[in-house]
Amino acid sequence: MTTNTTTTMTTTTTMTTTIEMTMTMMMMMMMMMIMMLLMMVLLLLLLLLLMMMMMMMMMMMMMMMMMIIMMMMIMMMMIMMMIIFKIRI
Repeated sequence: MTTNTTTTMTTTTTMTTTIEMTMTMMMMMMMMMIMMLLMMVLLLLLLLLLMMMMMMMMMMMMMMMMMIIMMMMIMMMMIMMMIIFKIRI
């Protein structure tokens, strides 16, 4: 009688521990999955931010180039005008 009860007790305890272990494992897995997803989202956001920054930089560079070209054109025009006027004079 006593042995039987002890065996049942041990089995039940082991069962509970296994269930707890599985539950904890599941929780851990879920946490890991959530963390991984969060990390992925963060990485994607960072990539997007980088892309945006790159685009902005490119736009700025293009604008600068355009400005420089415009300035050069104006300078050339002015020089040409000066030469023409000099010739006129």
